[in-house]
Amino acid sequence: MEENFRMIAKCFFGFEEILENELRALGAQDVEKGVRMVSFKGDKGFMYKANLSLRTALKVLKPIYSFRANNEQALYKGISGVNWSKLLNANQTFVIDATVHSTYFNHSEFVSQKCKDAIVDQFRERTGQRPSIDKAFPDLRINIHIDKDQVSVALDTSGNSLHQRGYRTATNIAPINEVLAAGILLLSGWEGQSHFLDPMCGSGTFLAEAAMIACNIPANINRKEFAFEKWKDWDNDLFDEIVNSLMKKTKEFHYTIKGFDKAPSAVNKAKDNIKNANLDDYVTVEENNFFDSEKAVEGKLHMVFNPPYDERLDIHMEEFYKNIGDTLKKSYPGTNAWFITANLEALKFVGLKPSRKIKLFNASLEARLVKYEMYEGSKRTKFQVNEQ
Repeated sequence: MEENFRMIAKCFFGFEEILENELRALGAQDVEKGVRMVSFKGDKGFMYKANLSLRTALKVLKPIYSFRANNEQALYKGISGVNWSKLLNANQTFVIDATVHSTYFNHSEFVSQKCKDAIVDQFRERTGQRPSIDKAFPDLRINIHIDKDQVSVALDTSGNSLHQRGYRTATNIAPINEVLAAGILLLSGWEGQSHFLDPMCGSGTFLAEAAMIACNIPANINRKEFAFEKWKDWDNDLFDEIVNSLMKKTKEFHYTIKGFDKAPSAVNKAKDNIKNANLDDYVTVEENNFFDSEKAVEGKLHMVFNPPYDERLDIHMEEFYKNIGDTLKKSYPGTNAWFITANLEALKFVGLKPSRKIKLFNASLEARLVKYEMYEGSKRTKFQVNEQ
């Protein structure tokens, strides 16, 4: 029986609770929420499962050692305290990612260099050979985190950020990160319970993530590689077993998922990405201007989109956001509409009162995820009917 060990899943600000819920639903043990991270326990199979399944995790780290250091000698000595030959051969490659919040160490580059020296020297002394650095495709990715004088050493189980799902080959001018898209969908309460529309779909990220949530398809099933596949204890059979077990839990979806974009190039990119993700049975994309459209389905509609708010995109902000509000009011009764914007000023022009506002970050931009509830008939009528 594999032993359980502590792991850390990193996430965006505002996604901690969703990630905690995801981990609990997957069966993680001893789950603890932090800031931009959630720690948990599981075995090697669960490490594979977490990387394959988590929609809102950016990386899964496996802490292996911690110590105190307030100068470069102590840092070197601490890193030398790990037996690196258990994790790496002399003919393999590695890379170090360092993050530093400390008055003792000013530069993450310096910390990376010092840690690299300690690892290389240990190999040289023991074997006469040394592993080399490969920043692009290392055999082992090591994460060093320094907070004041506390140094934490972890192995990066994921490799490239988990937002790199593997289905998106074509993007447009301001694509939304896949993890951010999945988190927004989960925050909006999307579970596949109704029809879905992204009326400004760009390269189709919301559409792909919405379909994977609705069908319970693992988020990273299309990904080419995880860092743990190069580890000494890599277990291909166990990995295949986990994949098969996850794929048996996928479910049917009985509504529609549709995307609009007025740019033909965006429509083509979205279609390509949806096809790459093997989701074309569930998703349709068409050339259409949201402002000329109307609700085309019966019953509830769940709408999530990422309108332009970037100065690189040539739009008249005030008019554009007013058109969003007008179109929702006039043409989309019975719709829960959610969108994210980093242009907080522009929200004033929508002309509707949001029923929810959630603070998030899109890259370094502070943003708001807002919800507008569009009732069947007028809101006043709805309340009068309920009161009778």
